[in-house]
Amino acid sequence: MKKLLLVILCLTMLNLPVFATKKPYPVPPSVKVPAKFTDEYVANAYEEYKKVTDESLIVIALEMLKGTDGDFSRKAILGYNLSGYPIKIKFKDLASLNKSYANFDAVGWKKKKKLFIYINPKHQYAPPAAIAALLSHEALHQDEYNSLSEETYAWTMEAVVWSDLVDIYPECNVESDPLVKRENTLKKLFEKGSHSPKYIKKAVYQNKGYQGLPLTSPGFKEKF
Repeated sequence: MKKLLLVILCLTMLNLPVFATKKPYPVPPSVKVPAKFTDEYVANAYEEYKKVTDESLIVIALEMLKGTDGDFSRKAILGYNLSGYPIKIKFKDLASLNKSYANFDAVGWKKKKKLFIYINPKHQYAPPAAIAALLSHEALHQDEYNSLSEETYAWTMEAVVWSDLVDIYPECNVESDPLVKRENTLKKLFEKGSHSPKYIKKAVYQNKGYQGLPLTSPGFKEKF
């Protein structure tokens, strides 16, 4: 009888469905990442970010923010933000949100109570450090309000983070990449202002995309 029950149990277990552990999409082959970010490293790190992204490239970018000024943004993405929920990050055709967003690099989006960061698909082959800097900016937009002061702060954060990361991961400074060109432009403006927002502020105020924005928004007062 015991042998019969054992056989039945074994057969039952053999018929149970096998659930594979979900893995993030691999980094595109054309994207070079620092040697420390092995497949094993990314698989382990993904456990922390699986509610945020399915992209290995994004996982690496978020890991790069640790120990930098951008760690505030990383924690915001994980859920320490005004919504209380993790911020979902995806590559997405931005024109599908609004035709005027077609050439934007990224957009922060709020749907009901949840936040999203949508990145233009043209950057899915960008160096991870450049994406990390971009995310440090976008994660600061946590509600439906925006202002010139908020954008100045966000652009300055992006410049600071890129400056840090390009020193740590110089191999990510691929100057021909469109997103890296953006980051290096911000870095130069930051350095031109003696590591202050002086010239970044001027660029924000002159940006046609920000025309009509109020001077301040909740949490961001004019102080530059």
